Amino acid sequence: MSDEAHLSAEQSRAQAPARLPRADGDRGRPQGDRRPPQSRPQEAVGLATRIDRLTRRADYLAANAGRRAPTPGFVLLVRPRGDDEPAIRLGITVSKKVGGAVVRNRMKRRFRELARIVLPEDGIAGADHVLIGRAGGIGRPFAELRADLERALAKIARSISSRNSVATKG
Repeated sequence: MSDEAHLSAEQSRAQAPARLPRADGDRGRPQGDRRPPQSRPQEAVGLATRIDRLTRRADYLAANAGRRAPTPGFVLLVRPRGDDEPAIRLGITVSKKVGGAVVRNRMKRRFRELARIVLPEDGIAGADHVLIGRAGGIGRPFAELRADLERALAKIARSISSRNSVATKG
């Protein structure tokens, strides 16, 4: 006896026909006349200072010993590093007291955009900036958050410059 099975040469069920281009051609993406990709600048253009991220816990703890400016939507901490690096470093933290993950992430996105707009002009060069989110910050309009950040930075800049002028006189 043979172990071979007798299989039918006919297909058991109907299959979809193979995809062939239609008579008028494939109307997908155009194949010709493609432009080469545009070149983009490698570094930010027009910014006097760079904004880096704070990544180490020790940097956040050190910023806690710096100047503090509370606002209804956040608390701003600023600590001059004292090194010769003019870059502004930014840290953002929002605790679970503020809300769930969706709320915290939304607030962090708003803070990042706020920092991108305000810090290059009004930030303190060579300092670490930390934004700590508060519960009132998520419902606060963006224009008010921006005004709060500009006021807080001006207040801290005045206190740092007055402290430096007292230190140089004495």
